[in-house]
Amino acid sequence: MELKLADKKSELLDILRIQKENQLNSLSCESSKTNGFVTVTHTYEVIEKMNSRAKQVIAKMDDQVVGYALVMLKEFRDLIPVLIPMFETFSVIECNGQKLDKLHYYVMGQICVQDDFKRKGIFKKLYEKHKEEYSKYYDYCVTEVSSSNLPSIRAHEKLGFKTIYTFTDQTDEWNILLWDWN
Repeated sequence: MELKLADKKSELLDILRIQKENQLNSLSCESSKTNGFVTVTHTYEVIEKMNSRAKQVIAKMDDQVVGYALVMLKEFRDLIPVLIPMFETFSVIECNGQKLDKLHYYVMGQICVQDDFKRKGIFKKLYEKHKEEYSKYYDYCVTEVSSSNLPSIRAHEKLGFKTIYTFTDQTDEWNILLWDWN
């Protein structure tokens, strides 16, 4: 398996394929409870724009993407309307004595591993690659996870993420998780 930063159109298209397969509305109730799910849907144009400023972290096996962990910089907060409430919430969350939106962070926009490759350590390796690539530029990695996505919450906590805030918007109840790299 190869961990790398996405640099080809085919890799971005593979991310979108895996994302579509793991959308909550594409999964059985049992599968979503056991394996987790993704909520946000990206277009190719959005993911290409995100990748142009910060390369997306991917896992490849036999030249095919089998997992990804997206990088979403603050400047892209308005690209995906469903994520705007999360970014707005950052202005009220305190972390280390400061408002979160004033800290040097980026958002891990979504992480997903193809079903056949789950429970093989790829989730952890994707985040290790994030830290290797981006901890030299950022102090924190922040993400949000649906309260009903317990597999994802547990996996993030195992890596060292801490839930620092919970809020509800029109779509769901969300946990803001922070990984402090200091």
